[in-house]
Amino acid sequence: MRLPVSLWLPLALAVAAVAAGQSPLQRRVVRDVLEYFHGRSNVHFLFRERELDGLVEREDPSGTFVQLRLGLAQTSCRKRGPQRQCRVVENRRKPTCLACYKFDTGDVPKVLDKYHNCGPAHHLAAKEIRQRDEAECRAVEEAGKGGDALYLPGMFAFSRGLPA
Repeated sequence: MRLPVSLWLPLALAVAAVAAGQSPLQRRVVRDVLEYFHGRSNVHFLFRERELDGLVEREDPSGTFVQLRLGLAQTSCRKRGPQRQCRVVENRRKPTCLACYKFDTGDVPKVLDKYHNCGPAHHLAAKEIRQRDEAECRAVEEAGKGGDALYLPGMFAFSRGLPA
């Protein structure tokens, strides 16, 4: 069954318009989130970007923080099969992914820290999960600011087998 052009063209244009309005770092986060999501063992079909929401991009002296909520839609193509014409399947899974990334200030930005959480939209709206997501994203945003608890004095003293 083929969909008439009048049904799939608005969706294709909407996805293209969203992608056109994204910064290079935002597009990189979307690609990385899709790669992460498809790498999960319980995902058997390919998913496409459905919507982009809650977009935040902030710069500070330590780098650029990007946070976004990516809505996905299941397609008719299996993850490991041929991917010729993968159409979105209506009334199927539509997970949402929250992604928080911190990039350094280099010419080719490197990821300093990141956090993903993907699941059903109602799952991510649960109070406990939302609070954990907020805390994780705050920690990602603080990466590279110099006050990281990752570099405490003496932290690696025992890892080198130093004499007692």
